[in-house]
Amino acid sequence: MNGAAEDEARRTRARHPVPLAVLTGCYVLAAIVGLFLLADRLGPAALVPLWIAHGVLLVLLIRKLGARESSTYAALFVVAASLMSVYVAAMARDDLTLQQRGERVTATVVKKWRDPAEGRKARDYNYTLEHQDGTRVPGPALKTPSDRYGLGGEVTVIEDPRGALRPRTPGQADARGEALGSGAFALAALGAVGWMTWRGSDTARRRRRTAKPSAGTREANAAVTGGRPSREEQEDKLREALRTHPADRHGYIKVRPEDHPDLTQRRAARIAWETGLRAEATGDRGSWRFGETVIEEVPHD
Repeated sequence: MNGAAEDEARRTRARHPVPLAVLTGCYVLAAIVGLFLLADRLGPAALVPLWIAHGVLLVLLIRKLGARESSTYAALFVVAASLMSVYVAAMARDDLTLQQRGERVTATVVKKWRDPAEGRKARDYNYTLEHQDGTRVPGPALKTPSDRYGLGGEVTVIEDPRGALRPRTPGQADARGEALGSGAFALAALGAVGWMTWRGSDTARRRRRTAKPSAGTREANAAVTGGRPSREEQEDKLREALRTHPADRHGYIKVRPEDHPDLTQRRAARIAWETGLRAEATGDRGSWRFGETVIEEVPHD
């Protein structure tokens, strides 16, 4: 892509950041819903490539918003938030399913054990339950984060007659917390898209402010000003001087004001401040002096 085409693409993105952001946000929501629906039908071997493709497409969409430097990190955050939203939504779905088709029973704890140690992972407690008639409660063992029940103790749970879902206590089967958590992760993903839209717009504004004029514009300015550099060119020249000129033995970088006739010392002080330097209020034989530390700083705009 040549320079003119790239400038036109940047201007197009700057004119239409909101529609592109809305499109990206709608895609994020659609991806969360789609992967949630596919989570039970596909195994990890099929889901992992889908999540990778999701991340790559997000990088491309976010880069078009303009904030190219942070697009990869933002895409990774959106993918992580989307993954957590799908995971928590799956938990909420299981709780709702258990509430709809489950049966509340009083069972007895006949066996208990704790998960094996795996690094710093929390070790939950597991309980095998039986009905009052001696039959086992269908499904996996009841699981709790702490030791709540002893052998022979009774506990009220909601069991899945099909045995597909783990029995849970009435308090555990409340899906409101999981639903709110899933929504919060989805909002975080959308918030990241909004943040990158703002970053892209801000980057576009800074590019427009610092963009060098085209050859035709420079020729027109030269014809009007008699060959004298434009104000923007003088500012660019000052920035270059502050970056490249060596400091004297007192730590000052000296610049001749006549090389920048359209700039005031206050404007020069502002440009120096943007590069991490300060302008010395006391001149030295008609020169502007800049350094990291000064005796008296020139106020900048």
